[in-house]
Amino acid sequence: MIKKKKPSLKEKEKEKKRIKQQEETEIQQVVNHFFMSKGLSLKEIKKSAKKRKIIYSRYTRPAKQLLELAGSVEKAKRAITIVADWANSRKLDYAIETVFKKWLELDRLKPKEIVKKPFYDDQPLVWSKTQRKWYLITEHGDWLEFADEESKIEWRIAG
Repeated sequence: MIKKKKPSLKEKEKEKKRIKQQEETEIQQVVNHFFMSKGLSLKEIKKSAKKRKIIYSRYTRPAKQLLELAGSVEKAKRAITIVADWANSRKLDYAIETVFKKWLELDRLKPKEIVKKPFYDDQPLVWSKTQRKWYLITEHGDWLEFADEESKIEWRIAG
């Protein structure tokens, strides 16, 4: 019968350290993905962390919790991306903790749709469903029937 060699104390410590390093890299991936969703490159993140503009350690605990909640780095990154798209479309700020708060709603979080409105000569247009015509609204509030071609209508993002 062959006896298995028990790992020494040093070998156990090395194994713990290896697992911890692997865990740190996963946490770093999540934190870096969060900053990249904010529009920073990896180089900018490192530069800001050195200058203490970003306190990197402040984001490691929430990233670790998110990893535990999500189960994998890919799922955590996907959740951050969904929340980032949702928040950016509404011009909201967000943190890793926002992902926790929105965790149960992730499948329902959609970016805000971009609404384009019709204009002609910098005057707003309104579509009348009953009369099936475009009307131009003047500065004085008068409604004038639109008589030009529909190709001349300019569509702008409402904002």
